Amino acid sequence: MTNNPTEFPNMSDNAKGPEDKFCSECSGIIRAKAEICPLCGVRQAPTPGSRTASAPNGKSKIAAGLFALLLGDFGAHKFYLGKPGLGVLYLIFFWTWIPGLIGLIEGIILISMGDEEFIQKYGDV
Repeated sequence: MTNNPTEFPNMSDNAKGPEDKFCSECSGIIRAKAEICPLCGVRQAPTPGSRTASAPNGKSKIAAGLFALLLGDFGAHKFYLGKPGLGVLYLIFFWTWIPGLIGLIEGIILISMGDEEFIQKYGDV
């Protein structure tokens, strides 16, 4: 992509405004809410404290936590997080209620987990 000032009006000057941020890859000035840099195409890291942050592979910790809380008996969160072997194990033993109890605990852990920790643990799956 080219750095055309008419394409990206906030790029015409080198001063970062209050609603801008620097790209984590190319250090270009982009909108603070931009998920992908329009200059280099690199996905930006989530803003700290964002409850909707997701890992680079698109997995959301809130979605994983809700799957664990609501469908933990059936291992839905394990399938979502790319661990189908454990998901099948949960399915085999769902009738014992043990996977439901474990899913409840894992759901609480997933939702209370920090964004960076979630991305480190489940971002490359």
